[in-house]
Parts: sequence; C-alpha cells; structure tokens
Amino acid sequence: MKIYLVGGAVRDMVLNKTPHDKDYVVFGATRKEMLKAGFLQVGKHFPVFLHPVTQNEYALARKEEKIGDKHTDFRFVFTPDITPEEDVVRRDFTCNALLFDEEKNELIDLVGGINDIKNKILKHINSEHFIEDPLRVLRMCRFAAKLNFTIAPETMNLARKMVNDGMLTHLTPERIWGEMTAALNESNFALFILSMRDCGALEALLPEISRLWKIPERTDYHPEGNSGAHTILTLKQAENLSARIKFALLLHDIGKTLTPSDILPSHHGHDKKASPLIKNICRRLKIPNDYRDFALMAAAQHMQIRNVTDMKKRRLLTMLFDICGLKRRQDLADYIKLCRCDMLGRMRDIPESERQYFRRSAMRLIINFKIQSKVKATDMPNFADISKDAAFAEKFFNYRTEKII
Repeated sequence: MKIYLVGGAVRDMVLNKTPHDKDYVVFGATRKEMLKAGFLQVGKHFPVFLHPVTQNEYALARKEEKIGDKHTDFRFVFTPDITPEEDVVRRDFTCNALLFDEEKNELIDLVGGINDIKNKILKHINSEHFIEDPLRVLRMCRFAAKLNFTIAPETMNLARKMVNDGMLTHLTPERIWGEMTAALNESNFALFILSMRDCGALEALLPEISRLWKIPERTDYHPEGNSGAHTILTLKQAENLSARIKFALLLHDIGKTLTPSDILPSHHGHDKKASPLIKNICRRLKIPNDYRDFALMAAAQHMQIRNVTDMKKRRLLTMLFDICGLKRRQDLADYIKLCRCDMLGRMRDIPESERQYFRRSAMRLIINFKIQSKVKATDMPNFADISKDAAFAEKFFNYRTEKII
C-alpha cells in the first residue's frame, strides 16, 4: 500500500498557500485492507474512506470508463494494480494532478503541473478523458476564477467544442448551481462569468445574461459601452462581498434585455421588467429562494436609491417595506452594498458629489430603518379605541409615515 497527498492541497503547497482540506489517493490496496486498517468507508459503492483520527479523505486509485452521455455515466475500476500514471490521467487539470509523498517529502509531477502553476496556466491533462465529463467546462471556469489562472488555448478550444456539441445539456440543474455557488464564493466571480462567456457556456446555460453584451449603454454614463461590461465591473466591485450580493448583481440589469429598441440606451423601466426573467432562471436552475428573492428585490429597487434623498415620506416607507420588510436588517445592508457596486461599476471616475449623494441616501435609509424597527401599533394614539378592521393597516401605515425623517 502506497499513499500520496493529491489534488488541491498539493497545488496550494506549490502556490505557498495553506491547504484547507487534504485528500489522499491510495495505491496497491483493497476495500478490505482499508477497513482492516481502521478506515471508515463513505458511501456504499464508491471506495472513499475517512481516516480514523484526522477524518481526511482517502480514495482508492481508480480508472474511469465512460458508459453514457451524462456526466455521471462512468464505470469506475478499483484494483490494486492501478498505477499513478493511470490514476492521474483521468484527473481534470495539470495543477490538480500533483502527488506528494509525505514520508519522503517528495513532490511527484507526471503531467507538467508544476510548470503550469508557476506560469499560472490552467491546462487539461487528457482530451479524451476531459470531454467525458461536461461538468469540467464549468470547473474550468471556476478554477480560472479561483486561481486567477489563464486558460490554455487548447483547453479553451476543447471546452468550446464541448459546448458546441451540446454536451452541457446533460448537466443537471443541481450540478450547474453547485459550480456556480462555489464560484460565487470566490472573490473573482467576474472571471468565472467571463470564462463562461468565452467558451460559450454562458450562452448555453444563461442566455439571458449573455444577451447583456448586446445591449448598448449611454457612453457618457457608461464608457464601457454595453450592459454586460457594466455587469462585470459591478462584480469586480463586489469581490469581498457575499455570494448572494454577487448573484443579484449578475441579474440586476437583466431587464434591459427587454427594453424596446426605440428608447435604447435609456433603458427606462428596466427595473420593472426583470422579474419574469429572474424567476425563470431560478426555476430552471433550482436556485434557492433566498438568492431568488434578494435578486428580485435588488433588480426592482436598485434604481430607487438615487431618489432617496428627496423622496417623500410615504414613498420612502414603502421602499423600506419592499427592501427589507422593516425586519431584515441584513437585506437593507446588502441592498446598500449592491447599489454602491452598481454606482462604482463604471469605466470612469465617479465624482465626489455623486459619492456624497449616495452616502446621504444610504444614511437616510439606515436611520429610518432603525426608527421604524421600533415602531409598534400599540404606540398609536388611542390604540385601544381604533377599530381593528380592514382600514387599520392604512391607519398604522399613516402613523409610521409620520415617523419618517
């Protein structure tokens, strides 16, 4: 039995990063031998084991044989005679295929991964094995974003061919969203989207987003020229923000794709047209309700923050209800962060006057949220004598309005 550290942990060591998770590959062993050594098998059919002390994952070396079109249609071969060369060749990218012998403190590179890591190149290992799994197209985009690597031309061309051949249609919504979620949690989510667009995966999976690059913008306000480029700039402003905010930014201007061409590029009313597109995307990819609901709210409300300073009290109260229901403090905080990214996401300097106006608008929202969160119906004058009929809600709303500053 021979055990090597493998995958991302070894890659991170080469990058002088601290590995978060350690995975091991085991050669020359069987299930029985692993169980006898005290390892706990995970699952019934796939020989991955947990170390009895560290709880790190140990997988038997394997070969894969494609038996169908779906990304899950593989037959796995686990025999003690499988060599490191056979195990490594079925992995996705050279940077993820390094082995490390902890006993000898020896790094083993069978595919040129060290050189690719040093040159920040994301390169596939074996074309025949790569195309067997369409999920690797999205993994390619995700690792490019995660590592800030340039995708090798031959790897990008292979991904484009896979997309053109319709292979992404075999991916389930759960797996697509799984890769997107992982990418959303990376700081450079913008590169994930750009890589998807470059290989055609964006058009194949999110055509509504892909169309944003065809939508012109006012160049005096958006020198970047189109709505797709603006969306990418907003995502770059959100590098350190939550996945939910990034997802909402990706969709915040999607209503522009439905704006009649005769009024472009003013995009009047695009905030009101986004809802059906967002709902359709979230339904299609089975996106969690929290992401969907925040994206719907952000698309509908992101244009309103520019009016907050001069907004009438009743309208401001309605806006607060729409943003956070006067209860969800995090929704308001995230909304303000999203709007800030939208303001800064332009290929030009933002005047200090515009920044100050934004700060005043944000502060008015925050102050009034704090006030309204403490307002109770029982505080109304003569509360006990007020009829609790259908008109009561309007009376309470009017009472709340009086508190707006």
